Amino acid sequence: MNRRKLLLGLAGGTAGAALAAPAIAQTQPAIRWRMATGWPKSLDTIHGSAEDLCRRVGQLTEGRFEIRCFAGGEVVPALQVLDAVQNGTIECGHILSANYIGKSPTYAFDAGLPFGLNARQQAAWLYEGGGLPLVRAFYKKSNVIPFPVGNVGTQMGGFYRKEINTVQDLQGLKIRIGGLGGTILRKLGAVPQQLPPSDIYSALERGTIDASEWIGPYDDAKLGLNKVAKFYYAPGWWEGSAGITAPVSLPAWEALPEPFKVAFETACNEQMMFMIAKYDARNPDALRRMIGEGTQLRLFPRAVLDACYKASFETFEEIAAKDADFKTIYDPWKRFLESSNPWFRVAEQSLDAYRFSHDIPTASQ
Repeated sequence: MNRRKLLLGLAGGTAGAALAAPAIAQTQPAIRWRMATGWPKSLDTIHGSAEDLCRRVGQLTEGRFEIRCFAGGEVVPALQVLDAVQNGTIECGHILSANYIGKSPTYAFDAGLPFGLNARQQAAWLYEGGGLPLVRAFYKKSNVIPFPVGNVGTQMGGFYRKEINTVQDLQGLKIRIGGLGGTILRKLGAVPQQLPPSDIYSALERGTIDASEWIGPYDDAKLGLNKVAKFYYAPGWWEGSAGITAPVSLPAWEALPEPFKVAFETACNEQMMFMIAKYDARNPDALRRMIGEGTQLRLFPRAVLDACYKASFETFEEIAAKDADFKTIYDPWKRFLESSNPWFRVAEQSLDAYRFSHDIPTASQ
């Protein structure tokens, strides 16, 4: 009898636990957000990363926190995502913040400045070098909190309908480019244009623009840019690190239960690794395919890079002299750059320069 009572007691306890588990889950309210990206659905790397983030948040919260992901133009135009987050039309976005320098040049910092930090340096500056608190203090003024959510690494310099041999070849060049890179090229005589990705192919095909940068081989081929321009240049000096940002409405963020905040940040941090891994894995084959199909790979001449480098830091100093928000971040950012570069020169550059100059030995060698 005692054994029977014990078994019944255990069974009852198990059933009680089973009934209690859903009740515990129900203590967290169901949250439904919308995320708008600045990308078309065809870009399975960068837009796909946003979809993966939203899916991961749902997994981590057992479906209690659902974020629906929309491509550029589905809810708001691709280049108006940040505005929609700021005014509360949507709860969050997925953007390259440098596209919003028309609102303030300070938005460039969490994406990356021309000739600035590479992807690893950018992560070090944001997470350990004091960069993220500075960036968040700036965003807070417009009721937004930003989260680093990926990086595409060093970009290509874009597709051109004609060769660039001298600095003079930039004169009058109509180029689709966002961020401070366009400001710097304008200083050298180019005519920068800002277009959403969905409009780049047709503009380049019609000759409305002479050149366009986008991201790198995998995504550039997805947009078909190699079909309408022949010369493909490197490096994309204006984005040695193209960090992607998830801007979140501050009121929406503050209303989240703490476990949901942790889930969102965790998913963002995961995509910081996964996004660049996808690009690094897919770009090599994409570049080989394009070259095999007739794309002519070119490196910007040293004289062109020198002129752009000089113009870049002149531009930063000019902006800092008249924009207090920019200067607040620029001064410590520059100190971090000056401190970090020598280490990367000693360790990373010396090894990479050596090993990239050699073929991989075969077994017979």
